Amino acid sequence: MDYGEIQSINLARLLREGGTAEAKGEISGQIELGNDTIPLQDKALWQVSVTSVGDDELWLSGEIAGNAMMECRRCLDPTPTPVRAHFQHMLRYQPGLEHLEAVEEDDEEIFLFGKPDLELAPFLSEAFALELPYTTLCREDCPGLCEFCGANLKRAPQDCCPQRSQQGKEGKLAEQLKKLDLEGIE
Repeated sequence: MDYGEIQSINLARLLREGGTAEAKGEISGQIELGNDTIPLQDKALWQVSVTSVGDDELWLSGEIAGNAMMECRRCLDPTPTPVRAHFQHMLRYQPGLEHLEAVEEDDEEIFLFGKPDLELAPFLSEAFALELPYTTLCREDCPGLCEFCGANLKRAPQDCCPQRSQQGKEGKLAEQLKKLDLEGIE
C-alpha cells in the first residue's frame, strides 16, 4: 500500500452526533496484508460507509475493486486478475484502545477501536485478499511451459528443445495421462 495515500475515516462527529460518514480513495502499487503483498496492475478503488447504531457501536460497510497481478497457472506470466470485494463489520468505540482488536460476542465478531480516526487498511486488504481466486489464466488457450526444457510456449517455438520435437504434439505428459485408468473417477 502506498502509505502516502490516506485509508482512514474520522468518526469524531459520528460518535458525538450519530448519522453516517463516508470516505473513498485509491490504493496504488500493491496491497499489503501482514508480511505478504498483492501487486496491483494499476489502482484499487475503495469506498466505505460507517453508520452509528447507538451505544458507541457503528456499522462499517464498503467495497474495494482492482486488478491484482497474479501468475498464470500454466505459463507463470504476470496476469491482471479482476477482484471486487464487499465487506461489513460491527465496530465498537473504546476510548484509549491503541490498536484495532477483534472480539467474539454471541457468535458475532466485533472490532474494537480507540481513536476517532479509524484505520481502514486492515479491512480493505483483508477483503481484497479473501476474494482473490486460487489460480488464474492469462488466456484460455495458454499453452503453458514446455515439460522438457521449461520454456514458455507462448514465446518459444513449439520445437523449443530436441525432446519436445521428438515427442510430437502430445508430449510426455499426454503419454502418461493416457496410461492412467481414469474410469470411475469423477
